[in-house]
Amino acid sequence: MKTFSMLLISLVFIALGCATPYQSVGFTGGYEETRLDENIYNVYFRGNGYTSRQKAEDFALLRAAELTLQSGYKFFVITASNAYTSTSFYTTPVQSKTKTNVSVYGNTVYGKSKTTTTGGDTYAINKPGVALTIVCFKERPETNATIFNAQFIDESIKSKYKIEQTKPFAY
Repeated sequence: MKTFSMLLISLVFIALGCATPYQSVGFTGGYEETRLDENIYNVYFRGNGYTSRQKAEDFALLRAAELTLQSGYKFFVITASNAYTSTSFYTTPVQSKTKTNVSVYGNTVYGKSKTTTTGGDTYAINKPGVALTIVCFKERPETNATIFNAQFIDESIKSKYKIEQTKPFAY
């Protein structure tokens, strides 16, 4: 039973030691969205302490492209965006160990001891997040805003991070 517990704890640490994958929001982060209108979405991506800010931004953009295509649109415009970082702190447990050497000569005892203390280190854990509001379009809109081609973004970011390509969405 003790071996099983150690294995389980090891697996949890391995899982937590990886950057947030491209996934629906879960224990280690991920994406989620809120539909605000027929063609308007809020898209969120939250990473963990091993996720770079660039990856969080790319994954939010990828989710925006997927939503655009899944909803039957070809293009999208970002009307609002916010990149942020949440910070938490972790302090390692403090442990002290004392080694003692004792010698006896007749009725006299001689001794030396040394105490070593470890731990007590505090680490900052930065978790990036991105929030986007997008408007989707069937045709390329006439606007001065940056217009994103959803199919191109989808293929480009999936290629960059070696995410399995899905079949192109039918328009």
